[in-house]
Amino acid sequence: MLDAPIKETFRDAAKKLTGPHKRAFMAKVAEDYLDGSARKAERHLGWRRTSVQLGLDERRTGIRCVDNYQARGRQLSETKLPHLATDIRDLVDGEAQADPKFKSTLYYTRISARAVREALIEEKGYSDEALPTRQTIGNLLNRMGYRLKNPKS
Repeated sequence: MLDAPIKETFRDAAKKLTGPHKRAFMAKVAEDYLDGSARKAERHLGWRRTSVQLGLDERRTGIRCVDNYQARGRQLSETKLPHLATDIRDLVDGEAQADPKFKSTLYYTRISARAVREALIEEKGYSDEALPTRQTIGNLLNRMGYRLKNPKS
């Protein structure tokens, strides 16, 4: 069907393309050399069958599918629990102080992330399962502009 140098040329060309251009190229190769079969493209060229099939469908209908890369990955805790940031700010603001030497705009707090998590459960009524871990709450405090200060210093 296809000899090794041609297969390597097709693979190399596909690696250099992205998104809809790559799918269009893979679909064109599948139509011209592999009877329009996504399975044969997967078997002979090592391309993902779903990508080739999507490219074939895009060529057939003329409608280009848009990749939604922004929706991938894990959501931030503030997105899942919209009131979490304000509740944390309510708890931490009483314990926070500005940098005494005014070298940074960060607020330092003597309360730990573990104490913030426990206070959210006790005072704000969050359940243990609904809240993120202690480490995540520490990261959230850092994103909010608070730095945890060592109690010894």
